[in-house]
Amino acid sequence: MLKAVIFDIDDTLYRFRSVHTQVLHWMEPYVMQELGIPAEEFHADVARLMQEQFRTCGETAGCHSRAIRFQLMLEERGLPLRYASPMGDMYWNELLRRIVPGDGVPELLDGLKARGIRLGVGTDMTADWQLKKLERLGLLDKLDFVVTSEEAGVEKPALGLFQLCARKAGCQMDECLFIGDNLNKDVLGALKAGMQAIWLQPDAGLRAEHSSVKSVPTLKGLIDHIL
Repeated sequence: MLKAVIFDIDDTLYRFRSVHTQVLHWMEPYVMQELGIPAEEFHADVARLMQEQFRTCGETAGCHSRAIRFQLMLEERGLPLRYASPMGDMYWNELLRRIVPGDGVPELLDGLKARGIRLGVGTDMTADWQLKKLERLGLLDKLDFVVTSEEAGVEKPALGLFQLCARKAGCQMDECLFIGDNLNKDVLGALKAGMQAIWLQPDAGLRAEHSSVKSVPTLKGLIDHIL
């Protein structure tokens, strides 16, 4: 019997990738005027240093830190490090300003809640900005619990994060459904942990390629499918 539904945040409850790109473009005048970094080099640095963070930090919440990413960029270029923290805040505050819930998301959470389903989030990254995202999206008060990789000490698809989700839900693993956009981290990780899982994937070709995995193109109208 299904007792809890747990959601990923980024690119599941809202569109992260497109907003991320918009925010970096929005920052271009600042980095060009204040730091003298051409826009194309700024984008290249951010992308390259993100991969470097992942290699250096491994699967930890710290690998997502924008302040560290900007710090590394400034160190490489011999620029004042005092810009790193303000740039990190600029990035996240503008991202918060732009994000909106995905189509059908508030209705889905309300519908599940009304049916006595416990609701939670299982997400990589640090708690501060993830909580701020959920508040900005108007979803935080709909949730019973939040689990971040910062709290769990591991990132998806590590078993520990899913176990903590189930423990907070007060459910057995097989009574929990995990919904996310990342096939390996969210879906296969949850299935391996013993949870049910649904892959949010708008690309019909990719869904067909992985037909053994339960998948949907959107969260709109998903409540009947779940129940």
